[in-house]
Amino acid sequence: MAKKPEKTFVCQSCGTVYPKWMGRCEACGEWNTIVEEQISASQSPTGLNHHGKTIKLSGLEGSSTPPPRKPTGIAELDRVLGSGLVQASVSLVGGDPGIGKSTLLLQAACSLADQGFRVLYISGEESIDQIRMRAHRLGLNPTSPKNKENQNAIELAACINVTDIATTLEKEKNISLVIIDSIQTMWLDRISGAPGTVSQVRSSAFELIRIAKQRDFSLIFVGHVTKEGALAGPRVLEHMVDAVLYFEGDRGHQFRILRAAKNRFGATDEIGVFSMTTEGLIEVSNPSALFLAERRGNIAGSAVFAGLEGTRPVLLEIQALLAPKFGESAPRRTVVGWDNARLNMLLAILETRCGLRFHNVDVYLNIAGGLRITEPAADLAVAAALVSALSHQPTSSGAAYFGEIGLSGEVRQVPQADLRLKEAHKLGFDQVILPKRIDRGNSRLAVPSGLRIEEIGHINDLVSAFKMESD
Repeated sequence: MAKKPEKTFVCQSCGTVYPKWMGRCEACGEWNTIVEEQISASQSPTGLNHHGKTIKLSGLEGSSTPPPRKPTGIAELDRVLGSGLVQASVSLVGGDPGIGKSTLLLQAACSLADQGFRVLYISGEESIDQIRMRAHRLGLNPTSPKNKENQNAIELAACINVTDIATTLEKEKNISLVIIDSIQTMWLDRISGAPGTVSQVRSSAFELIRIAKQRDFSLIFVGHVTKEGALAGPRVLEHMVDAVLYFEGDRGHQFRILRAAKNRFGATDEIGVFSMTTEGLIEVSNPSALFLAERRGNIAGSAVFAGLEGTRPVLLEIQALLAPKFGESAPRRTVVGWDNARLNMLLAILETRCGLRFHNVDVYLNIAGGLRITEPAADLAVAAALVSALSHQPTSSGAAYFGEIGLSGEVRQVPQADLRLKEAHKLGFDQVILPKRIDRGNSRLAVPSGLRIEEIGHINDLVSAFKMESD
């Protein structure tokens, strides 16, 4: 008698498994996301037959060469990947709908095809005609003149059946890259549940990753994101792949940021900057100049931050606006591109340690250009913008700021100061305000010729540079 499939209940938001149905997931707090799923005997972890072969164990000694890479021909994408695609690697690209994920990957596919590589683009969301129309609209040529044996170097398919896709990939030869758009639309017939469920996403990804490792081609998944901006589906999906890339940006801005959240073959938090145009995504090789291009010069409430994204120094304009508060309601604190909690902490430090008053004004803070920054080194630049707005005095037009501020008001050092100074000097800034070095003998700083540096140890040193108006 055949054994009946086991039943389990899985949260479709976070992937937590429960023995019975519950209305609310205890792990992520979401309501009505727990769905009943069936597990066959072959899926059960207790179904092992213990007839496997012995694996070979090795020590730490020996040498290994870096894995070979295939440059995509898009420098900003290669920067985030770590100089290109690694053979048999698996990447996951996530982002909001319409942000440009499919456009970027189609451009990369055509670029690889022009180099003579064979690329398979499999879509579960669009038809072949829709993909062709986008390629023609972007002016892309889906054929490769360098590949004499296969003029259709980019081959398209519209399919969601993973079994059919796997059978095709196992038979095809000389594949360099396979793009799956998107993994949430894939469906495996032996798994119960609709496409997009936790079990379908996890099992479909595992099957495709197995073939990519076996057949030695690069694999890229396109992933949907939740309303909070995280990749949809089980978190285990991010652990199964080698690289996780997020495509960020406001569709109201022309800039798009590709950020590496995980990369087994390169640096994390590396970014690539693109500009969205009618001809597709255009690389931005000097994002600092682009972010500062529309800066209106020396106005109160503006300060330039010398930041660092991965290994790339980036200069950004931080804008602060203070508006009178009316009524008995609490003052408003609105932030775009920075952490709201950190702004509240910084305002408390300025009020407590410096005697400034922000309790009677609404505070609006904006990182111009649409880039979101997370590093604490922006504290000093944000403080300069706030004090400038409060005193109605502009900061120096040729000055840039970086430094972390502690709760006692001390300005703390941040990493990679040399790169920040070099980027500021390259863009024509003549002064940088930075944290005071504690040990000047061991803390060597390469200051470019012609660049003045001003080291401050406490936030009061910054405030004293502005002539504050009396109440």
